Amino acid sequence: MQKRWFVRAPQDSTIVEEFRSELKVDAVVAELLLQRGIDSYQKAEAFFRPKLEHLHDPFLMKDMDLAVDRLIKAIDKQEKVMLYGDYDVDGTTAVSLLYHLLKDHLPKLEYYIPDRYSEGYGVSSAGIVYAKEQKVDLIITLDCGIKALERVEEARSAGIDVIVCDHHRPGSELPNAIVLDPKRSDCTYPFDELCGCGVGFKFMQGLYQRKGWSADPLWNQLDLLALSIGADLVPVTGENRVLALLGLELLNRSPRTAFREMLVLANRTFPVTLTDVIFTIAPRINAAGRLRSGKYAVQLMVSEELEEIQKLAEEINADNLERRELDKGITEEALKLIESYPKDRCSNVVFSPDWHKGVVGIVASRIIEKAYKPTIVLTKSNGEITGSARSVQGFDVYAAIDKCSDLLEKFGGHMYAAGLSMKEENLHEFMTRFESVVAESIDPKLLVPEEKIDLELAFDEIFQKEENRMKVPKIKRILRQFEPHGPGNMKPVFVSKNVFSKDARVLKEAHLKLSVTQPETDVVVEAIGFNLADHEEDVASGIPFDLAYTLEVNRWRDRETLQLNVKDIRPHI
Repeated sequence: MQKRWFVRAPQDSTIVEEFRSELKVDAVVAELLLQRGIDSYQKAEAFFRPKLEHLHDPFLMKDMDLAVDRLIKAIDKQEKVMLYGDYDVDGTTAVSLLYHLLKDHLPKLEYYIPDRYSEGYGVSSAGIVYAKEQKVDLIITLDCGIKALERVEEARSAGIDVIVCDHHRPGSELPNAIVLDPKRSDCTYPFDELCGCGVGFKFMQGLYQRKGWSADPLWNQLDLLALSIGADLVPVTGENRVLALLGLELLNRSPRTAFREMLVLANRTFPVTLTDVIFTIAPRINAAGRLRSGKYAVQLMVSEELEEIQKLAEEINADNLERRELDKGITEEALKLIESYPKDRCSNVVFSPDWHKGVVGIVASRIIEKAYKPTIVLTKSNGEITGSARSVQGFDVYAAIDKCSDLLEKFGGHMYAAGLSMKEENLHEFMTRFESVVAESIDPKLLVPEEKIDLELAFDEIFQKEENRMKVPKIKRILRQFEPHGPGNMKPVFVSKNVFSKDARVLKEAHLKLSVTQPETDVVVEAIGFNLADHEEDVASGIPFDLAYTLEVNRWRDRETLQLNVKDIRPHI
């Protein structure tokens, strides 16, 4: 797929030089920091050395005092409390985190994860019925509940209090409950991009602070929070950066047994980055909720029995292997359907009653990789049409779905991902209207994938003159400190122009392996372009081209060398 390159405007050279001198860093590093809004020594120190004291006071969040007071009442009276979480990574990690932090204070604590197929996303009637049967006094929702107005009323009419901990965009009306959600319009909390697990963590931080308990148990759960931040694709800035970085340090220093076992099954070794977590642990946790029940993922993360953890980890790993086969087959079917659509369509909406509901979100993401348009994948479940939406960079798919809300039974999500359900008779009209809404509102340039490039780099700038080119250069060692990466702090992408290949070959019929150089330099760098085999002719010997890439470390037999991870290739003009 042809990409449009967006190269950031260079910073003022005088400002870069002054900042470089102040920090005593390379000009490239200074420029990258300035691009991220880090323009002072103090901000740079906070970026490179996040500390727990950089976290905000939890009581700055609207209703936090009410939520903490209600939970303290439950602890004092030894009430029965139920943690109700969504079935994805964010919801299951949130439930696991609160369970670990409350189980010693609430002997009658239990958790509930709705069934993806019989109950669907969010707070369900079945969940409220279960709470009634178990004589629950207080429900704490996690990563859901902000739109559960009717379900909250059902709970209240049964004498059950509700605390909603959510991070999704509220509707026009809040549920009749104590609501913790930094996105509510009357909340002035300084950071509104927390994940669902993050809101739950702030709740626990408020409780521990109010009770005067040692905060050590809180910090011992930060690995769960790092996993949630990575998997839910929230911005890795501000408070999320602090929590993610410290959580990763904990995961690498003292991994909980569940995560260690999952990494072993994934053939991954320590240390791991946030990207490693996203592509190894997160899909396996998600697979449990997709193919059986998210409660198995919670059980894995809260269990303290090695034998049980190993058994659950193996079962969930098997679920993930099955999930891969399912999403591969469904993606192929969906792409065939899209081939028959008019080329001028601005969206992809595909439906089959036979597709597995648990993987439609993944399939939507896969489709965008091949057919870059806002995408909704729908299937049939329990008599309804249900599915998941994913968006392209810069387009608010949630807002587009909202304009079709009169055709839906329910929907929820955020700018880039959403879930929805509707009656079968509304399917055709929904598909027609959604396409119309997207066509009227999307900027045509957003239908072409964008490669954001931070700055141009010559190969001579990668290695300093005295550096051993068979080792990882200083610039890459410094850039490692920019981690963890994610939205708001993506891995720096560079462009080098007028590049020539000294060697180019295709691996596994899909990937492009290169040795590249530039005129007037003797620097030769190894590069790999995953799924870029179709560019083989563009990099033939003697043909100049431009290369967009990230700097990576290639590990082979205890030896580390630099390798470029090629993002895109275009002819040099």
